[in-house]
Amino acid sequence: MREGTRGRNARTASGAIVTSHAARFDFIYLASQSPRRRELLDQLGVRHVPLLADAGEDVEALEATRAGELPAAYVERVTRAKLDAARRRLVRRGLVPAPILCADTTVALGRRILGKPADAAEALATLRLLSGRSHRVLTAVAVADGRRVRQALSVSYVRFCDPSPADLKRYVEGGEPFGKAGAYAIQGGAARWITRIEGSHSGIMGLPLYETAALLRQAGVRF
Repeated sequence: MREGTRGRNARTASGAIVTSHAARFDFIYLASQSPRRRELLDQLGVRHVPLLADAGEDVEALEATRAGELPAAYVERVTRAKLDAARRRLVRRGLVPAPILCADTTVALGRRILGKPADAAEALATLRLLSGRSHRVLTAVAVADGRRVRQALSVSYVRFCDPSPADLKRYVEGGEPFGKAGAYAIQGGAARWITRIEGSHSGIMGLPLYETAALLRQAGVRF
């Protein structure tokens, strides 16, 4: 891996300027099978290599909710758990060291966490809950660089119109809600129901680029 010649500055979500380490890494490991996260990293110009779970790993079990857990605490805990699993995976496989990136997204209505629907009935019920209301989309990002872990949280607000029951039914029948927190994808057919967004569009997609770029630069990634 080539050594960088100078550091870069990045601004955190609070507005503070942080000076990164000199660029030391030409690529990262992405511990996510999300095609949207791959596309967003490509948009940043970050070279990434998949670091996916082994056949015996149950990554979905890491996303189980806990009683009384608030949405922000939940998404940060799940992201860190996925990152810890990925770090063990890296060591187990004897791979070349490089930063590892993990992320997790959830949708919240008040204190209620709306995860990935298990079936069509749950997807439809979730979309009915969101109809005509505003909700939050929370995406946590974590980057491990050796022993150090850096983490950021993006919170955005989305308002839906009140789609007809027939529209909701057609959307669910099309299959898009499955595998997606809140039972919808902002880059898909549900975009026609969104009347207002406040926050990060890329964060709603699953990887907030502003926060991600800052974390990667602090970890010494060249892009």
